[in-house]
Amino acid sequence: MSQSSEAVIVGAVRTPVGRRGGVLSGWHPVDLLGATIADLVDRSGVDPSLIDDVIAGCVMQFEQQTGNLGRHAVLAAGLPESVPAVTIDRQCGSGQQAVSFAAQAVMAGSQDLVIACGVESMSQVPLPPSMVPGAPLGPQYSPRELGRYDGGLMAQGMSSELMNTRFGLTRAELDEFSMRSHRRAAAATADGRFREQLVPLRTDPADPTSPIVDRDEGIREQLDPAKMASLRTVFADDGMTTAANSSQISDGAAALLIASREFAERHGLTPRARFRALSVAADDPVIQFTAILESSRKALKRSGLSVDDIDRFEVNEAFAGVPLMFQREFQVPDDKLNVNGGSVALGHPLGSTGARMLTDLLCELERSGSRLGLQTICEATGTANTTIIERI
Repeated sequence: MSQSSEAVIVGAVRTPVGRRGGVLSGWHPVDLLGATIADLVDRSGVDPSLIDDVIAGCVMQFEQQTGNLGRHAVLAAGLPESVPAVTIDRQCGSGQQAVSFAAQAVMAGSQDLVIACGVESMSQVPLPPSMVPGAPLGPQYSPRELGRYDGGLMAQGMSSELMNTRFGLTRAELDEFSMRSHRRAAAATADGRFREQLVPLRTDPADPTSPIVDRDEGIREQLDPAKMASLRTVFADDGMTTAANSSQISDGAAALLIASREFAERHGLTPRARFRALSVAADDPVIQFTAILESSRKALKRSGLSVDDIDRFEVNEAFAGVPLMFQREFQVPDDKLNVNGGSVALGHPLGSTGARMLTDLLCELERSGSRLGLQTICEATGTANTTIIERI
């Protein structure tokens, strides 16, 4: 084993995000991720036989997404059979955790070149009970776990209402933030900010003449505030969470190429960013969302940075209240937070979102000439990941 190394990002791509039942719904998730991995490798120009591992995030690992989806995607991508792969699940943070594991392997000196990626086809795989309003919790919740919390555990939608109440968020604030997410994502699309990171895909993978998907499908350029305010709440009659101020159920994939700096330079790969901190934390599994606060504090402490040092923040918009809670806790200026929109507008294909967010963050740091970016994502049952990168 070699000495510890500096881990750098040398490539990052993502698919456009499609709505459930929308433009990417015909893609098998293995092929969706395979096409993304193939595009990443082609753009880098690296010899694919040098890839030490592929780490794939995926949440709903059943039916089309079962059986180590990552390995199937490697084969579908046309990579050498010698390239191994593994599939992991840290719920909504799975794609971000894949990046952390890849970076840690490089930092430890045990690997030189790793693909970190994620995918979710929420069109092809049935939604679990925990994502269906009013449905009981799934069978993964054991009697002992439920007994520990006296029956207080609940689906994330219900927990969003607890978060709204605890942090004093109003329906008007949630709706306004959601409209801002769409406005910013629409402006970023019109400005071409996402163009270079997108993997070109056809709506029908079997038809080379079918239309090309070249933008995120869920973005709404025109929103009616009155209509948004009139929507029924989803999880509680007296609540504030609606379909409009929650993330969209979506399809998509994303992938990043992580290397040691020495390997990158030796093989003609351009280091684009280095990792300053990787952290994970856990908190109350009933409210579920507050761990992003602790994981971010840990990441800032480990990196020796303060909130004021960070140029761009990406906080996953699982529900609009999550980034608002984060902003309120850390006093983050509006012009630094989710500047190109987030999952409310773009969509949230669970296993890929962490990798998509990091791709977006990297490209935004480069576009704006900024240096430091922090990304954090909340996860079911009260865990969270935070990553801080520095543009090179």
